[in-house]
Amino acid sequence: MNTESACPGAIKLYRSFLNKLLRNYLIGSLLAILVVGSAIVLTTLDVPPDEYKRLVFILLISLVFMAAAELTVFYRHLAPIRRGLLSPDADLDELKKAYMQTHRLPLLSVYRILVPHLLGLSIPAVLLTAWMLSKGLLDFPAFYLAVAALGAALVASMHAMFDFFLSTAAIRPLLIELKMQAKKRFQVELDPEGHVFLSIRPKFLVSGMLIGMSPLLLFSLAAQIRLESLDSAMFQNYWGWAGLILIIDIAFAYTGARLITQDIERPISKLYDAINDIKEGRMTKVQNIYSDEFSKLVAGFNMMVGALQTREEQSQAMLDSYFVTLAVALDARDPYTAGHSLRVAEYSELIGRLCGLSPEELMVIRKSALLHDIGKIGVRDTVLLKEGRLTDEEFDQIKLHPGLGENILLQIEPKDAMAVLLPGVRSHHERYDGKGYPDGLAGEEIPLLGRIIAVADAYDAMTSDRPYRKGMASSVALLILDEGRGTQWDPVFAKVFVDHMRKQLPSIPKHGA
Repeated sequence: MNTESACPGAIKLYRSFLNKLLRNYLIGSLLAILVVGSAIVLTTLDVPPDEYKRLVFILLISLVFMAAAELTVFYRHLAPIRRGLLSPDADLDELKKAYMQTHRLPLLSVYRILVPHLLGLSIPAVLLTAWMLSKGLLDFPAFYLAVAALGAALVASMHAMFDFFLSTAAIRPLLIELKMQAKKRFQVELDPEGHVFLSIRPKFLVSGMLIGMSPLLLFSLAAQIRLESLDSAMFQNYWGWAGLILIIDIAFAYTGARLITQDIERPISKLYDAINDIKEGRMTKVQNIYSDEFSKLVAGFNMMVGALQTREEQSQAMLDSYFVTLAVALDARDPYTAGHSLRVAEYSELIGRLCGLSPEELMVIRKSALLHDIGKIGVRDTVLLKEGRLTDEEFDQIKLHPGLGENILLQIEPKDAMAVLLPGVRSHHERYDGKGYPDGLAGEEIPLLGRIIAVADAYDAMTSDRPYRKGMASSVALLILDEGRGTQWDPVFAKVFVDHMRKQLPSIPKHGA
C-alpha cells in the first residue's frame, strides 16, 4: 500500500504501535516458550547430549512454522487498520472499519496465540518428536508427547492472557488518532456505541483461573516426569494426591475469580442503570456503599448528577420565566384580559392535579396553557380589542388563532420541547360534541391538553370583566360548565373542576371586579 502521501504523524504512530505489539509478543513468547517451556521440559527430562540437541532442533523448526502461520494471520488482522489509518484517500467507511478492528485486536491476539501460534508450534513439534521416537533418535515414553501438548496449551493460554491486556493498552493511542481523523475529515464522532467486545465476567473468570491453576498444573506435569524417572513406586500413587490438590486449586481459583468479578460487576451495573435513567430524563443518583476506588467513582458520578439537576432546574426556571413573559406580553395587548393566561394555566394545572396526573404532565399542561392564546398575536387589534359584538367575518379571524399559535410554536427551537405543547394550543377551542374549531374534533379525539384547557379557559372568560359586560359570578359560571358537560366540555374534567370550585365558592374572587 502506498503511504507516501499519508500523514507523517499517522505513519509514526502506526510504526510505534506496531513496535509495541511486536515487543509485547516477543516478550510473551520468550517467557512462555523459551523460559517456561524449555526450562521445564529440558531440565525435567534426563536425556543424553545428542538427544538434547535433537530436542532443540525440533523446537527451532517448530518456531519457524509457528512464526510463518502467526505472522500471516497477524498482518491480515492489521490490514483494515493500515488501510484506514495510512491511506490518504480512505473514506469514512474504511475509517470506521479500522476503528472497530482496532477495538477487536486484543481479542484477536487471543485467537492468534491459541490457534496459529499454538498449532503452528505444537503440530510440527509432535510430528517430528513422534518420528524421532519411531526411528530411535529419541528415547523416552511416548505419553510424554501428551504431557508436552497439555503443557504447551497451558503456556499458550497464559501468553494469550498477557498479550490481551498488553494489546488493550497499546491500541489506545491508535483509537484516539482514528477518532481525530474522522472528526477532522468527515465531522463524524467515531464511537463503539456501547458494543462490548469482551465482557468483564469471562475476562476476569478466565484470567483468574489461569493465574490460579496454571503454575500448579505445569508443576504437576513436570513433577510426574521427574518422579517417574526417580521412583516408579512413588509415581503409582502420584495422581491420587496430585489430582486432589489440583481439584482444590481449581475450586479456589474459580471461586476467587467469581467473587472478584461480582465485586467489580456490581457497582458497574448500578452506574450503568443510573446512566440509562439519566438518558430517559430521570436524574438518578447511586448509593455510595463502596470502600474502594469505586467509592470515588460513584461520588464523582453523583456530583455530576447533582450538577445536572441544578442546571436542569435553572434551565427549567428560565424556560418557565420565558413562557410567563410571553403570556404577560400577550395579555398586555388587552388590559381587560390581563392575567388571563396565568389564571388559565393555574386552573388547568389544578384540573390535572385533581385527576392525578404526574408532575411531568402537570408541567406540560402549565406551559401549554400559558401559551394557549399565543396565536392572537396574529389577530388585528381592531378585531381583538373590539368592544362590541363581532361580525361573522371578524369571528372567523378570531377562530384562526389556534392554528396561528401552533405555527408560531413550530418555529421555536428546540422543536422537541415545543412539540408536546402543540395539541393544547391548537385544540383548546374544540367542543366535546364536535362543533368546535379549528378541526371539529369530538369526544376523546380531542387531545387531553385541549380538553383540560377548554374548561379552564371558559371559566376564566366567563368570570372576567369585559368592556361590554361584567364578569359572571363564579356560581353562575360553574352552573354553565356543569350544564355543558358532555356537549361543550369534557364531562370528566368539567365535573372535577366544578365540584372542587364549588367547595371554594365563598373565597373565589370575580376577575376584573
